Amino acid sequence: MNVARQLLVDLSVLVHQDDHSGIQRLARNLLQALQAAPPAGYVIAPVYDAGGYYAYAEQLAPAADGAARAIQVRAGDIFLGLDLCPDQLPHNRAVLDDLRRHGVRLYFVVYDLLPLLMPAMFIEGAAPWFARWLDTVAATADGLLCISHTVADELCGWLEQQRIARAGTLRVAAFPLGADFEHDPAAALPAHTAVSAEEQRVLDQLALAPTLLMVGTLEPRKMHHAALDAFEQLWAAGTPAQLVIVGKPGWMTETLAARIEAHPERGQRLFWLRHAGDATLRQLYRRSTALLAASAGEGYGLPLIEAAHHGLPIIARDIPVFREVCGDHAWYFDGDAATLAAALTEWLVLHAAGRAPASAALPRHDWADSARALSSLLLDEQGWRVAPTCWL
Repeated sequence: MNVARQLLVDLSVLVHQDDHSGIQRLARNLLQALQAAPPAGYVIAPVYDAGGYYAYAEQLAPAADGAARAIQVRAGDIFLGLDLCPDQLPHNRAVLDDLRRHGVRLYFVVYDLLPLLMPAMFIEGAAPWFARWLDTVAATADGLLCISHTVADELCGWLEQQRIARAGTLRVAAFPLGADFEHDPAAALPAHTAVSAEEQRVLDQLALAPTLLMVGTLEPRKMHHAALDAFEQLWAAGTPAQLVIVGKPGWMTETLAARIEAHPERGQRLFWLRHAGDATLRQLYRRSTALLAASAGEGYGLPLIEAAHHGLPIIARDIPVFREVCGDHAWYFDGDAATLAAALTEWLVLHAAGRAPASAALPRHDWADSARALSSLLLDEQGWRVAPTCWL
């Protein structure tokens, strides 16, 4: 009798606290898709760091004191680091090495390298903190799974510089992310699903003027400050445009948050929803004029896919990952706030004439597609490249 092998899915951060971050949202959706259609011959087993060892995660929650059930493995099992766990993983190097000695293959998802590529956009200490995690997975993994080809290229460039010492070959691959907005239980930052009075007031404003929508946590690399600078130039020039920002405050944005809160256009042509439920976010995608993706760096950019799902045009900064995701189905800009203001002015003219790029034909996947692609890489030799490392 054949006994199914285990796909041990590490969700150590999500199990202890779901703060509805983009990575946790992705991890939750991919887990659900994997559970609905496991790789052939495998059962899905969510696990978490129980304090120096991995335990099975029952109902995606830590076990009561003393009740954690340590994982039992055999050769052929797979350990998938789906959640980003930079605090836990470096401390578990010996545990990971022991799993490999028992014949368990180790894979980790790499969402981006942004703390290393643009450290000024992150709090002090983020770069070495992240580097410890990346050093650990690069030294122990059989393969690293990136959420875009852009991230895979950046990862291989970093590995070539670092020349991580390890035993054997390290492989790198990319797989597509999914979007199933209508059925995504974690589509929004908060828990509520009804449209609040504040949200309804914002929705009612959308029909009054062309409205650009920004979706994502406020953090420096998202460039909300540059977008607001550009809109101030548009408003000064008499352009009737509105800006809606959806996202909770992140790090190093206290000055920006205070600026938005005290802005004279707040509630008139500038709107900030710190927490928007999925019903509100769907309506924003459907009823806005365009999505503005001004970020200076991303691993992927799920709002682009969600916008295309709703047929919302996309205005995006010209960075490699946005080109990878959107191709010819977006309007691109680059440069500072003045350049963005000029680009937005040009786009509004094109849109009014029906000549702005449409997003509806942008290729996209649902979470089932994403899980199938991930499973295929875990089970197959196809689609991988050998990463530059130093072999022991």
